[in-house]
Amino acid sequence: MKKIGMLGGMSWESTSTYYKLLNEEIKLRLGGLHSAKIILSSVDFEEIEKFQHSSLWEETAEILSNEAKAVENAKADFLIICTNTMHKVAPQIEENINIPILHIADCTAQALLKDGIKKVALLGTKFTMTEDFYKNRIEEKYKIEVVVPNEDEQDLIHEVIYKELCLGKCVKKSRDEYIKIIKRLEKDYDCEGVILGCTEISMLIKQGYVDIPIYDTTKLHVLSAVDYALKNKDLI
Repeated sequence: MKKIGMLGGMSWESTSTYYKLLNEEIKLRLGGLHSAKIILSSVDFEEIEKFQHSSLWEETAEILSNEAKAVENAKADFLIICTNTMHKVAPQIEENINIPILHIADCTAQALLKDGIKKVALLGTKFTMTEDFYKNRIEEKYKIEVVVPNEDEQDLIHEVIYKELCLGKCVKKSRDEYIKIIKRLEKDYDCEGVILGCTEISMLIKQGYVDIPIYDTTKLHVLSAVDYALKNKDLI
């Protein structure tokens, strides 16, 4: 079994889900008392969040690169960044380590391809919904069209993530608003599925709340990490 390196704490609410799911999946596949081999570095999200909203991305890249090097030095075989948004600085992190990064957008896109999805809605932080680092990777590398909410909807989604979900709060009103947005994107753009492109959104939205398939990036990232940890193959 390969040792999984994790960069977490962004937020710790979703990182705890990663840890739980990784161990559950290893136990499911191997049985007995098996659990995942993990090296976890969990950062202070207060610091990261301030840099995010001040557009200080090089500073966040430096922090996460240093933590990634520490994870590598602790003998991790590969790295998962336990957040969608901070994949914005994945290229800078890659430059500073010698172990591979399992990219969350690749895991997600591969699941979409497997299901024959050609057009998908994307919910996430405003950074993830509006910038190119995530959408373009899926569109250009996998030829899947990505549709994002309008600006007002983006603001609502973003606020709920930072002011509720990252604090462990799941509010019914917010869930209803998210469902309304997903249904509008399905109706207006013929979206065939929806990416929960923030690792906290799966706390709020589950399969069955809407008619189209939900792609939980946390779960997909975990499954791909376990695949790689248990198989002798290179990352795609």
